[in-house]
Amino acid sequence: MSNLMPKRVKFRKEQRGKLKGNATRGNYVAFGDYGLQTLEPHWLTGRQIEAGRIAAQHFLRRQGKIFIRVFPDKPISKKPLETRMGTGKADVDYWAARIKPGTVLFEIAGVPEDLAKQALARIAYKMPVRCRFVGRRIAV
Repeated sequence: MSNLMPKRVKFRKEQRGKLKGNATRGNYVAFGDYGLQTLEPHWLTGRQIEAGRIAAQHFLRRQGKIFIRVFPDKPISKKPLETRMGTGKADVDYWAARIKPGTVLFEIAGVPEDLAKQALARIAYKMPVRCRFVGRRIAV
């Protein structure tokens, strides 16, 4: 399993922050022919992204190409169970990608539309957010 996380970071721990507004970057199909677009804001864990990738690859059986458009670069810390308050910020528990509504998570190229739809549906089933199937926009 490829553990999705950054090789190195400037700061070990990060504040939570807010997920406001819609995605203005990464909100259209850029590399593949079809994509999976989110409709809700969320923190997507590295494990969830990996689960989606495995589901699609298993279904496609080495056909086409899958592009992952998000990367978990936000450290999420969690205190152990039955620990009293205080004593500083907890250690990093997992890494998450910040997902805003409109972000394209996965893209597929080199397969027919019906097959891409089925593969992306399998990914969407693994995701904690509502998603929709989108096609490539024609450049004018």
